[in-house]
Amino acid sequence: MKKLARRSKETQIVVVVESLTEAGLANATVQTTLPFFDHMLGTLLRYAGIAATVEAQGDLTHHIMEDVAITVGRAIRSSLPAALARYGDKTVPMDDALVQATIDVGGRFYFEGELPNRLHTHVLRSFSEALGATLHLRVHRGKDRHHIIEAGYKSVGLALREALRATGEGIFSSKGSVVFLEEELP
Repeated sequence: MKKLARRSKETQIVVVVESLTEAGLANATVQTTLPFFDHMLGTLLRYAGIAATVEAQGDLTHHIMEDVAITVGRAIRSSLPAALARYGDKTVPMDDALVQATIDVGGRFYFEGELPNRLHTHVLRSFSEALGATLHLRVHRGKDRHHIIEAGYKSVGLALREALRATGEGIFSSKGSVVFLEEELP
């Protein structure tokens, strides 16, 4: 279990990651004062199999959503097992919408994609950057903005679940694991 808190003049956030490998839909509780965002982030976490609690408050919608995405991404990154599948790809249909997410949690950030709402696109970009993931999001079709956005969060969650699968066998990388050593210098 990992707890990460982030505090600034704009936001106060606490994220607790209890487990990354829940069978079925994980228990995720999200309370950010933004009901639709709570629903979307909770959906992503549940579909990813991540049991977690997220609590946040802040001054502006943009600040809350961006800072929560960063904090959740960092909390998951610090909870990653050494040997995991690393890659995931899922396509989700939701009524008129069809959205695909492809992810690599190998430690390098890159984001490509766009949802029909700049703030939700920004959330997924901030999340993948803090996670250290490459995330490609493709909207194949859709007319209803709600359906497209929700299919986007669900596809990211399911792709992430696939990528977080523990392999128990080494690192999926030709360079092995990358280690950074940090120390305080006088």
